[in-house]
Amino acid sequence: MSRRGNTGSVYEDDQKGFDRPARHTRPRTKDRPDYSKLDVARVVTIDRGRYRCVIDGRAVSATKGRSLGRTSVIVGDLVRLDGDTSGEPGTLARVVEALERVTVLRRTADDDDPYERPIVANADQLVIVTALADPPPRMGMIDRILIAAYDAGIDPLLCLTKSDLDDPTEIIAAYEPLGVPIVVTRIGQELSELRSYLDDHVSVLVGHSGVGKSTLVNALIPSAHRATGVVNDVTGRGRHTSSAAIALELPGGTGWVVDTPGVRSFGLSHVDPKNILRSFSDLDELSEDCPRGCTHAATEPECALDAAVAEGRLQPERLASFRRIQVADHPDRSDRQN
Repeated sequence: MSRRGNTGSVYEDDQKGFDRPARHTRPRTKDRPDYSKLDVARVVTIDRGRYRCVIDGRAVSATKGRSLGRTSVIVGDLVRLDGDTSGEPGTLARVVEALERVTVLRRTADDDDPYERPIVANADQLVIVTALADPPPRMGMIDRILIAAYDAGIDPLLCLTKSDLDDPTEIIAAYEPLGVPIVVTRIGQELSELRSYLDDHVSVLVGHSGVGKSTLVNALIPSAHRATGVVNDVTGRGRHTSSAAIALELPGGTGWVVDTPGVRSFGLSHVDPKNILRSFSDLDELSEDCPRGCTHAATEPECALDAAVAEGRLQPERLASFRRIQVADHPDRSDRQN
């Protein structure tokens, strides 16, 4: 259909200009958008497809851009944002690029589960929060989280809570030989020692349900208002009060703390046992004299680590502690919950 204008010329159909182009007519290009000049933000929490980010001190809500495809974005990631990054109510930006991660803390649901679950990105310190009572400490759980920290290349810190309910001496004696820093706290106590460890770090708090992670976060960051729960008197287990990981900046901008949901198991099927030994430079060096295929277990007849103890070059307590956590990635079924 066509129509004649006032000048007598013929105009094409008005709708023709709005037709979709034929398939395969759009030229293909390998050029990718340049996002290098966009603002960089930190992902602080994720809720139903919305990525809550912080950029220059302001909170920005964003969705994941199509350019990322199936690339996962997790709490702690540093990302580039496109669109409206003002943070004003009703605005929405897009996560268009995720920067390379320095570290990734992972776990599996169980030791038989082949699927890794990344928990937090770019943390440089892992705070293992363990109650001395209510619920009682589970050394098997501490060992397994330690292994995950060593595997990820993250420095561990052991925080013992509720010291008003039990004596921390036994737990301290078990982990001091490993060179793991230990902080002991109690409810109502000033947390200056713990704060000194958290300053200038991105610290992720991990521990069994009910050990007091959220209580610590509220004391460190009063504006956090993290929900706290109680421990079941029958099962001795805590109730999950945190449903998602969240990164919070310490007062004064001295560091970041990532509060994570309580865990009742910590699968390690993703861990390479060699990474555990490499985390102990002195043991790794001594093990160079071990025979090929040595597992460094106490049953190995020619392990160079035993020879180092006999010659006084290695403390027996350090070797015993190392061997205890070394076998923690292959416990029996009941031990996985401890």
